[in-house]
Amino acid sequence: MQSTKSRLVVVGSANQDLIVKAERIPAPGETILGGAFVTAPGGKGANQAVAASRLGADVWFVGRVGSDTFGATLADALTSSGVHVDYLRRDPAEPTGIALIAVDADGQNAIVVAAGANLLVGPVDLEAARSAIETAFAVVVQLEIPLETVEAAIALARSSNARVVLNPAPAPNFGEFPDHLLSRIDVLTPNEHEAARILGHSSPSGLLWTDAAERLRDKGVETVVITLGDAGCILADRTGTRHVPAPVVQAVDTTGAGDCFTAALSVALAEGRSLDDAALFASHAAALSVTRMGAQPSFPSRDEVARFLTSSSSI
Repeated sequence: MQSTKSRLVVVGSANQDLIVKAERIPAPGETILGGAFVTAPGGKGANQAVAASRLGADVWFVGRVGSDTFGATLADALTSSGVHVDYLRRDPAEPTGIALIAVDADGQNAIVVAAGANLLVGPVDLEAARSAIETAFAVVVQLEIPLETVEAAIALARSSNARVVLNPAPAPNFGEFPDHLLSRIDVLTPNEHEAARILGHSSPSGLLWTDAAERLRDKGVETVVITLGDAGCILADRTGTRHVPAPVVQAVDTTGAGDCFTAALSVALAEGRSLDDAALFASHAAALSVTRMGAQPSFPSRDEVARFLTSSSSI
């Protein structure tokens, strides 16, 4: 896949991740002894910005961190990955967001987030970034910032003729995702839990994913990509619904895999790739990310994904 330096604006969260590796994730009220402890830059918005930049896009990040040590660390991490931080605000009132992450022996995780300054990302931040949004291929957003800010970002993107990519994570509370937003989204990238919640189900149990993708399309979304972990993803657009398998890897830590997928999909679509080619690229990028600990530290480079694609196609 040729890189053509596409332009993306990511509006979202930035968190400091505090990660503990353990044999299993503790049950409520239980204390267990863990293993390795890792600190890493994270947050769904910052993750997607970093992943997209490493994969060849020109990326601007819109968000907030605190005026604390963690905030400085996150700003440095974005800059060192090539992300433009002109619209990253150091908030004087709230601390930087924190994510506490437990990772089990199979690489699955459980996460609790203290949002901090992410909850103050608002329309003033979007207005500051208007010139970047007006020249972007797409605006990429998630749900770790206030919903009214997500709606404002979607409105500004559409008025600027930028495409809207929404990763509806973390999963919205049951019945709280506004249906009217769906018709304003060009690309929706939920996992199975997020898709279920948007469709009014408390869990994904019993859902047929091709049907779920079509139901989301019926609500007005132009393109739906439901990610299913190691089972691949379901694509639905005007040409129909189909399944794209994921490459087989040994998972070490799945933290950030969905962010890597959304970023890689956005980069490939911005470069003019078909949805199927973009999903294949994104699946390989996300698969590489789960073979390493952490979110941002695990995200692959463009060359790594290209080599992995070549080796997978030769099997």
